Amino acid sequence: MSYHYGGWPSYVSVAERRKKAEREIARRRKTGQPSAPVIVEGRTIAKTFWGKAWCENLERYRDFDSRLPRGRSYVRNRAVLDLQITPLAVKALVSGSEIYEVTIGVAAVSKSKWQSICRDCAGGIDSLVELLQGRLSMSVMERICQQNQGLFPRPPEIKLSCSCPDYASMCKHVAAVLYGVGTRLDEEPELLFRLRAVDEKDLLANLGVTASRSTTPAAGKVLAADDVSALFGLEMADDSPPAASKPATRTQPKAKTKTKTKRKSAPISPRASARAKPRSPKNPSFR
Repeated sequence: MSYHYGGWPSYVSVAERRKKAEREIARRRKTGQPSAPVIVEGRTIAKTFWGKAWCENLERYRDFDSRLPRGRSYVRNRAVLDLQITPLAVKALVSGSEIYEVTIGVAAVSKSKWQSICRDCAGGIDSLVELLQGRLSMSVMERICQQNQGLFPRPPEIKLSCSCPDYASMCKHVAAVLYGVGTRLDEEPELLFRLRAVDEKDLLANLGVTASRSTTPAAGKVLAADDVSALFGLEMADDSPPAASKPATRTQPKAKTKTKTKRKSAPISPRASARAKPRSPKNPSFR
């Protein structure tokens, strides 16, 4: 590999990076090594609640603004060859001038913080399906995404590492991996709970207890839907019940009246008529 003056690698075009990435993926699969590349469809890196909120939050970790757009370009061009999310760690391979190894360590959520999140969200989630689909009330979403007290790691709780020569903590390869996590959360939102080493079912533990309580929040403590949507660029679930629609009146179809047709009796022959008459005792043929 050629290097520019100062020890920096030579520029590699997007097409070259893609070819190199495809060759590396094929090589890893041939040798039986795991390979889970990040595939971004179109220009939007994350489309769901969890993915968008994660991408918004990762900007808190940057030390240089220029690394973020380059990281977005890398992940869109499928430079993240492999991304594995495990409890408290993210490991990835990124294709650049070389194949770089990225490791992101995340601290565990403290027991008191997780209990506080579960307690504050109790009664606001109806089912696990609703939880993982991101169809949450404004108060629950605001609580989970709350900076410093929510589920996303704070800057002191995350450690970024890359094998590239860039001195920035969040180089473009690390940024690409973090954006790739947002894409992966679109497909598997439960990975966020795995990364923080917590059980998402704990959020539903008090569902039966809180079902009978009033869930009406105090005035002034609910974030306006427009404000939350503007904050994260999300589509919020509407908490208000749908307006009752007037039931349509069904018109009963008129019953069809059956017209009875009178059966015509066939004319009786004289012989049959004679057989039908009862025999009289006076009749000599009577026995």
